Amino acid sequence: MEPHIQIKNVNAYYKNTQALKNINIQIPRQQITVIMGPSGCGKTTLLRSLNRFLELDEGTQLQGKILIDNQNIYDRSAEVIDIRKRVGLLAQSPYPLPMSIFENIAYGIKIHNIKDSKKDIEKTVQHYLELAGLWEEVRDRLHTPAGELSVGQQQRLCLARGLAIEPEIILGDEPTSALDPISAQHIEKRLIELKHLYTIVIVTHTLRQAKRLADYVIFMYMGEVVEAGRAEDVFLHPKQERTQAYLDGIF
Repeated sequence: MEPHIQIKNVNAYYKNTQALKNINIQIPRQQITVIMGPSGCGKTTLLRSLNRFLELDEGTQLQGKILIDNQNIYDRSAEVIDIRKRVGLLAQSPYPLPMSIFENIAYGIKIHNIKDSKKDIEKTVQHYLELAGLWEEVRDRLHTPAGELSVGQQQRLCLARGLAIEPEIILGDEPTSALDPISAQHIEKRLIELKHLYTIVIVTHTLRQAKRLADYVIFMYMGEVVEAGRAEDVFLHPKQERTQAYLDGIF
């Protein structure tokens, strides 16, 4: 396994409450890693630490190192804007910008100076809408408000918008939990197709979804990593009793 992300001796606190306890794991490159576990176990806290979104919450503190391509993203010399460009986030609920479908994708391209000419931007917008599986549905209404799309389409738009700024890593914080089953299926299909291009890390509270998506699994409980490994090993031959209990639905 070639690690893309290395998490070393990480502890995280919300004021006086410890949310992550001595986390030491590696996340493989160009695979889907699923972080699973019961509610309140630290899944989202761990995910938000990977692009430094955690520090946006008042009173939080993180200790330890998180390395992406062997560079500590919490080093004082690290550029936060660059980190958040490299590590995109697909949230639980879609948040399209209050502008057209086209401008939702073009906005980030322009801000980061990824393409110069109008023609290049148009091609890039089409490319990422295709990657997100949305192009055929919106090609004839690119300049209509993004808010008129269905919730499922909005989530795919947000995926395309995130991809357009050329990240290395895609984070998903329960990215299908607000969607109907068909829309959720669309997102899952896209993530499976995209893993050959990106490292993907997903938080889910749904064991069935974890089994559908995961190449690599991190099982958390009470702020700790109980078990981590290849999906087939964790699901079929867990080493820890707590992992087996979770898989059996005991907690």
